[in-house]
Amino acid sequence: MNKEERIKRFKSISSSERKILILKKMKACGIAVGSGVLNKKYDSKEVYELIHIANCFPEIRERN
Repeated sequence: MNKEERIKRFKSISSSERKILILKKMKACGIAVGSGVLNKKYDSKEVYELIHIANCFPEIRERN
């Protein structure tokens, strides 16, 4: 499935289905809900930068 098809499929499902899909993908990657820094509010640019940094260090993702 190419990128356009994935985007179209994602937009075609309901909000609750999206949440379930995102939670499943998070669990598969070993990311727990609320696993960020306590009392820290992230803006979207910060989140993008953190994801980019984590992708540079696979040992961070594989620490489980």
